[in-house]
Amino acid sequence: MTITPFRVDISDDDLKDLRERLARTRWPDAQTVPDWSQGIPLDYVREVCQYWANGYDWRRAEARLNAFDHVLVNLDGLDIHAIHAPSPEPNATPLIMTHGWPGSIVEFLDVIEPLRNPAAHGGDPADAFHVVCPSLPGYGFSAKPTVSGWSVKKIAAEWCNLMKALGYPRFLAQGGDWGSLVTTVMGTYNQADGVDGIHLNFALAKPESLMELGEPTPEEMGQLGKMGAYVEQENGYAQQQSTRPQTLGYSLADSPAGQCAWILEKFRAWSGVDHPEEAFSRDHLLDNISLYWLTNTGASSARLYWESMAMVFTDFSECTAPSAYSNFPHDVMTISERWARTRYTGMRYFNQMETGGHFAAMQCPEAFVTEVRNGLRPLR
Repeated sequence: MTITPFRVDISDDDLKDLRERLARTRWPDAQTVPDWSQGIPLDYVREVCQYWANGYDWRRAEARLNAFDHVLVNLDGLDIHAIHAPSPEPNATPLIMTHGWPGSIVEFLDVIEPLRNPAAHGGDPADAFHVVCPSLPGYGFSAKPTVSGWSVKKIAAEWCNLMKALGYPRFLAQGGDWGSLVTTVMGTYNQADGVDGIHLNFALAKPESLMELGEPTPEEMGQLGKMGAYVEQENGYAQQQSTRPQTLGYSLADSPAGQCAWILEKFRAWSGVDHPEEAFSRDHLLDNISLYWLTNTGASSARLYWESMAMVFTDFSECTAPSAYSNFPHDVMTISERWARTRYTGMRYFNQMETGGHFAAMQCPEAFVTEVRNGLRPLR
């Protein structure tokens, strides 16, 4: 496995092309309702795209990314990108953190330093981690698979190889969204490959398992309702990406406004806010959107749904690894502690958060850091 240093360096020509494409955008007509029920409103997308073209500074985001060391590690013929942020604490615990869609490594930029160097951020040095944040295959700066097969299960196995290549034969794993599913697989099938425990900020368990526990509580009835609402009202993007990602890809590769709208809507819908900029700064949102656009990964990121969406609601295999689950209430789906334990039988930590949603590391970084520390402390 070849390890190559990497530096983020987007060309001026690519940034110029972005601005020119934004200036030439052919806009659709406006929605016929005053809310977001038909999708993200026209006026807001136009406002964000105007700022993206004329006020946003990618070089600032690039400098922030390059404050960390980056590597490319060749895994089964594919160059996988990762931020590698070793701790100054010699006894730190290795930790791999995996993002999902429509997120990226940008989600973790506010939490890496407190996790790797807690003493510099008011924490206990004993909680330090050697942090590794890979980009999923086909996402960000990772290479795009040219053949099928890069499923969640394959990624989980290759993440174990990634950690070994970086010098970490034993490690902990953390994830949300697709990262949660990769991490769950690691705790289900890959413990012998070095996984000592996992922390999740998104978890799924079989609905029928809840019914076997007896009468659902009012909270659990609400969680079942949230699952139903997702299937009925919220998963159109997943249906498209899991069935025809290539067809969608032509639009996302050609229109930055389209890529912006496709992603931006989810940062509102899954964060418990009326407007995305109540939870995230516009620059931070555009850092993440720009990463998708500048790497032309709209289609390649969507293919993970084609590879693995079928297993999301069918494979609820028991996860026996020591586990921790932080339940952020505004996530797209949530499950109670007893429900979670029907699948995560090695659970050592559960906490019901008071606020926060799907993009917890980005929306509430301090709470996320605390949860990762508290959740993984019993697993070390």
